[in-house]
Amino acid sequence: MVKHIILWKLKEEHNNDNIKKGIKSGLEGLKGKIPGLLEIKVQIDKLESSNADVMLYSAFENEDALKGYSVNPIHIEVADSKVRPFTETRMCMDFVC
Repeated sequence: MVKHIILWKLKEEHNNDNIKKGIKSGLEGLKGKIPGLLEIKVQIDKLESSNADVMLYSAFENEDALKGYSVNPIHIEVADSKVRPFTETRMCMDFVC
């Protein structure tokens, strides 16, 4: 199994609940639509000690499934419309467990 974790910092002018909810619903809506995607969750509620605004936790069958996700047109549509326009920075960690 491969885990795919992303942390985003939103652009200051887009750091609001509506944008965060849109990111969450868009990405979590991919469940069942991407081959090899086992689990996907987006966290938008955070403690004050956090320095990221949104977190994506996802799990894939294997590394090939993760690679397929990254180029899947359904994923790209969500990323281009719900995520990328509003984010300032992105950090990612992928690992096998």
